[in-house]
Amino acid sequence: MSLSASAVAAASAAWVWTPPDAEVVEGDECTILRLPDYVDFDLSVVSFTPAGPLGPAVDAVLERARAFGLPTLDWQVLIGYPAALAAELSARGGRVKLDLEVLAVDLSQGAPRLRPPTVGVSPVWATDFATARDGAAVGVTGFGGELPPDEQIEELAARSAKAVAAGEGGMVVAYVDGEPAGTGSVKVADGVARLSGGAVAPSWQGLGVYRAVLDARLSYGVAYGATMALVKANAATSGPILRKSGFTPFGPEPVYAVPLRELPGTSVPGS
Repeated sequence: MSLSASAVAAASAAWVWTPPDAEVVEGDECTILRLPDYVDFDLSVVSFTPAGPLGPAVDAVLERARAFGLPTLDWQVLIGYPAALAAELSARGGRVKLDLEVLAVDLSQGAPRLRPPTVGVSPVWATDFATARDGAAVGVTGFGGELPPDEQIEELAARSAKAVAAGEGGMVVAYVDGEPAGTGSVKVADGVARLSGGAVAPSWQGLGVYRAVLDARLSYGVAYGATMALVKANAATSGPILRKSGFTPFGPEPVYAVPLRELPGTSVPGS
């Protein structure tokens, strides 16, 4: 089975990451998340379905976001969104904060065969506090932010233990010589293995640790019925590795940082 662009776009749009301690504000045309302090994003648009003209719809989202009193709104332009959205955000002072691209691979015939790492890697699912903390620490080295409080890591480990056993996914941590070297998560939903959070500690990069984490997640997805693996990858870091591992690119999904306070000289079309 070859993956269609429409199927990948639909799977991408359906993928909304909502931490359990995030504040969710839903409207008729958008959903905004106020993320916890330990995440390196404060305020984010996670869905946008304008029913009318694009410009006024964008302005309505920004006005709603200003109620949080924060300086910036992060807005990911999904591949299924209106083609002119990026220009609308740029016109309002938005700048690309993160250059992401959607990549996918067909799993209907099993996971692709990956080149093994050049070091001994032991993948462990984060179903206990120590492993979950190790994975979170590696994630901080790759994505910034801060370690969540211990109580939240304990909750994460407890949820992960149930989810991994139920075939819903979880976080895997790769150890090399007993040291946490890499991490990544998978969520299996609607036949799609959603891969996220792939990171490798700086001292272990270039040795195939990322591929080992990827292989563990793909194998898990296949075991629990996924026929597609989907990643929203950093175009400059994990993107090239995923392409070499059999993933096909389906389009960019950049994250724009849009100021919520008026910038000198910024003009908005129609204002």
